[in-house]
Amino acid sequence: MRTDINHLPAAKQRELDRVVEMLFQGFREATQDAKGRRKSARILKVILFGSYARGDWVDAPLDANQFKSDYDILVIVNQTELADRTAYWEETEQRLVDAYLVEKVIRTPVNFIVHSLQQVNDGLAHGRLIFMEIVKDGSLLYQSDDKPLATAKPKTPEQILQVSKDYFEEYMGHSQSFYRGYRDALGHNDLKKAAFDLHQATEPLYQCVLLVLTLYTPYDHNIIFLRSLAEGLDHSLFDVWPRGTRTERATYQKLKDAYRKARYSKHYEISREELDWLGARVEELGRRVHDICTARIAELEKMVG
Repeated sequence: MRTDINHLPAAKQRELDRVVEMLFQGFREATQDAKGRRKSARILKVILFGSYARGDWVDAPLDANQFKSDYDILVIVNQTELADRTAYWEETEQRLVDAYLVEKVIRTPVNFIVHSLQQVNDGLAHGRLIFMEIVKDGSLLYQSDDKPLATAKPKTPEQILQVSKDYFEEYMGHSQSFYRGYRDALGHNDLKKAAFDLHQATEPLYQCVLLVLTLYTPYDHNIIFLRSLAEGLDHSLFDVWPRGTRTERATYQKLKDAYRKARYSKHYEISREELDWLGARVEELGRRVHDICTARIAELEKMVG
């Protein structure tokens, strides 16, 4: 693992310094009233991974329909409970989104995942590809000490193949089941239920790609977050969702919001026209996810012989 980010342009280095500051600020605010063992809450390491760590990032012009690489960041904390995204990181996540989209104080979108040191070391011990790649290609942005992470124990090709097949069958099955629920609810003009079911059909598609390609997914219901991670792995997923207009972006936001608001908010509204558009895009997403995952499985089958 690199201990610097000198391979990045100076502007990107400064920007990442700002991102790390925002992560720490948000964590301090989320834990300032902590009691008991939470009073010793600490961030142990912050690691840049993905395209900006490897050096193959894409920094497209300011065109919403062109792929632009995100900063992918792993935050390692000293207690497993502190990795709870809703309890400790939701406001920081929104603050980073606002810094990029609204305030324009950072010019690169940010994705971050949070795990305890034990979770990361367990992932390495079980051969989770994403953690192995982070150790291999990652760049340290911060560490409280220089204690190394655990030694990785890679899975055999046979094990990777079997696990990938299992993930593919399970998560594609989940998506198809919820998509049928969406169609049924639409037929009964139950638009809120249709929106919720369509969200639930979308979430496992992105998780399927992440699991088949890396043997890892953050179990998060935020499909904007999951979408960004999956698109970073395979850019062919990017243009599934047109985002050149405010209406297109707002309609996807409604799908993201459906997980909570379609069930619990009397103010949530979505039209039949919006659901038809979203449903067609989810169908296309399903086709592409199927192609990506079956191609990966075929590649693994060749490796196994």
